[in-house]
Amino acid sequence: MQHFTDAALLQIIEDDESDRVEFKESLSGSAPKEIREAICAFANDLPRYEKPGFVFVGVRKDKTIVGLPVTDELLRQLADMKTDGNIVPPPSLTVEKRVLKGKEVAVVKVEPTDSPPVRFKGIIRIRIGPRRGIATAQDERILNEKRRHKDAPFDIQPVLASDLSDLNLSQFEHEYLVQAFDPDILEANERTLEERLAVTKMIAATDEPFVTVMGILVLGKNPQDFLPGAYVQFLRIDNIQLTDDRDIRDSEAIRGAIPDILRRLDDKLIAHNRTEVDFTTSPVEQSTALYPIPALQQIIRNAVMHRTYEATHAPVRVSWFNDRVEVLSPGGAFGAITVENFGQPDLTDYRNPNLAEAMRILGYVQKFGIGIQITRSLLKKAGHPEPEFAILDNYVRATIKLARKQEI
Repeated sequence: MQHFTDAALLQIIEDDESDRVEFKESLSGSAPKEIREAICAFANDLPRYEKPGFVFVGVRKDKTIVGLPVTDELLRQLADMKTDGNIVPPPSLTVEKRVLKGKEVAVVKVEPTDSPPVRFKGIIRIRIGPRRGIATAQDERILNEKRRHKDAPFDIQPVLASDLSDLNLSQFEHEYLVQAFDPDILEANERTLEERLAVTKMIAATDEPFVTVMGILVLGKNPQDFLPGAYVQFLRIDNIQLTDDRDIRDSEAIRGAIPDILRRLDDKLIAHNRTEVDFTTSPVEQSTALYPIPALQQIIRNAVMHRTYEATHAPVRVSWFNDRVEVLSPGGAFGAITVENFGQPDLTDYRNPNLAEAMRILGYVQKFGIGIQITRSLLKKAGHPEPEFAILDNYVRATIKLARKQEI
């Protein structure tokens, strides 16, 4: 990723195309919303500059550098715009403090995405000169054509043996679309079914109606016909190790599309999360579950979202022992995430960025990049040890242990 010197940034402020720069004097008022819209537009790069766009905070619209105190909190607020769930799929951006003409300025650099369109709150934003606009149907088609199959993530590669009959189109129309788009956009939408499927990346293109890997995973009638490992193996083991088949209290290979898999997994978790009732230590009856269900959900949904679906028939495995729950996810650390920085706050990368977008739309992910933080907080509050993670080349294992006061 190219580094820009102070002189280069000053040149961009003075001379660059108006549809590659956004100026904000501060982060007050409507500025956060407008910056997010600009980030979305720069990532879409409708004019095909193939160059980054810039947001300068501390610079007026007339290009006067006024500066402002660029604190860690201000930089965090800007960086969070990538992962707060409003811009999907999350764009590639950097945030830094620079001193230009002796004044502090916050600079957000946004790289064009290889996988457009990018949306802000379900709406595709583009740049029309100095103005932020909403993409027309023709703009959407251009952005879809811009998507490069050979460079695209695996989750939007076309499944060449598929066609529209492999999708649950009723679920797409009545569940997915209404959650993905603003009601006003849907009401005014005159696009064909194929155009809607293409713009949501469920198929490769209107003139190439092969279902994508994401379409198979999210809407497929029988996803495992195309991706045999795309299921979750659940085991409830009545022991602290699996020593004999007689230890297995419950075993199920949970198949189907991801929404169905996660719903059925939630039922399993609730059924096995035995609640203890304390009548002795308080005059009021108190119930205590073995595990906070949302903590287990965060780990399992992360495993489904971040696992590799490419070149493997291995499922996600959820093994519930008497003293712990282990979740095994195929595929090791990815991209910017390493063994050393795994689980650190504000660090995230996506093997399946478009699947992550779909899971957010469906309500299984509220905000990108904070699942482990939420899990740690929930477990600590409930008296459990810290979750443990083992990151190897071909899998990630998460272990959630029983609270020390609890015994089976």
